Amino acid sequence: MHPQAAHAGAILTVDLDALRSNYRLLRKQAGPAACGAAVKADAYGLGAERVGPALAAEGCRHFFVAHLDEGIALRPHLPATAQVFVLHGPPPGTGPEFISHGLTPVLNSLQQIQDWLALAQALQRPLPAIVQVDSGMSRMGLPAAETEAWLADPLYRQTIPPLFLMSHLACAEHQDHPMNASQLARFKALRQRLPQVPASLANSSGIFLGHDYQFDLVRPGAALYGIAPVAGAANPLQPVAALHGRILQTRTIERGDHVGYGISYSATEQRQIATIGVGYADGWLRGMSNRGVVFIDGKAAPMVGTVSMDSITVDVTGIAAERLQAGALVELIGPHRPVDDVARLAGTIGYEILTGLGMRYYREYVGG
Repeated sequence: MHPQAAHAGAILTVDLDALRSNYRLLRKQAGPAACGAAVKADAYGLGAERVGPALAAEGCRHFFVAHLDEGIALRPHLPATAQVFVLHGPPPGTGPEFISHGLTPVLNSLQQIQDWLALAQALQRPLPAIVQVDSGMSRMGLPAAETEAWLADPLYRQTIPPLFLMSHLACAEHQDHPMNASQLARFKALRQRLPQVPASLANSSGIFLGHDYQFDLVRPGAALYGIAPVAGAANPLQPVAALHGRILQTRTIERGDHVGYGISYSATEQRQIATIGVGYADGWLRGMSNRGVVFIDGKAAPMVGTVSMDSITVDVTGIAAERLQAGALVELIGPHRPVDDVARLAGTIGYEILTGLGMRYYREYVGG
């Protein structure tokens, strides 16, 4: 174990071999479409500067981040042949930074298109970009009226050659949701007006909706990191993240004793309680108070009491004392409790669990 690991309250292990295996599975599932990768939010909390090169080694050449600063940070870690796309487009006045750092914007509004056009004219050369259209999610992308304005002016497409026509699915994890077919129909209708432009619609879950949704480029994110892509179905992907928290101390409490802020747990009999150095400041959500579970040598230990900023308390009654010494590690995310199960207990989704993992963990990378 690295000496710095002993300083941390928990260890986050990232399996780069599992990541690469997931990418290969998704690429195969996408058929002839190219397979990109969403590495925004620091690769969903797992470290973009390590995740990016591992995916590049598998042949990934289309990387998506949300913000300009994320793209600037990622660019030096990827081969020159890789493209880095910034999903939120260029903030006003930042176009030259995209050029100097070798980044490509996703243009989401007529204003962004006009700003990018002005930069292209100033540089006296075409500036390719992705153009995103809204197919029904009402979040990002050109709304209908702006789409018509963009289509009506050939100068836009001559000066800003569209690398892809792009949109985003709202309900793809629910395969029978009628929104999927509705968005596909709207997207296909737009694409028929630009048949020569490559298209991209499918996110992680959209890949599993079938060939009609895959077009020329798919953009998996959560599935790369082991989150189940289809609601209610078996997860075909390997877990990438594991989290182990460190026991700080263990105590015996008696019937009627209370645990944690707000004394939300009271013992009905003598119990052994271990305090573990992970809390909501580390992304271990307060919603798991009195309902989360950790595992010690495969045995479940329920969380009791309210999640604190820096610690949780678990009932370890019946677990061997030698396994409960200060400094011992317990499983919070791992083979006995995958990230999607943790999310269900917290009343959220695996995306929020991974992206919320704080920076105080010691990060250990294996494989890759």
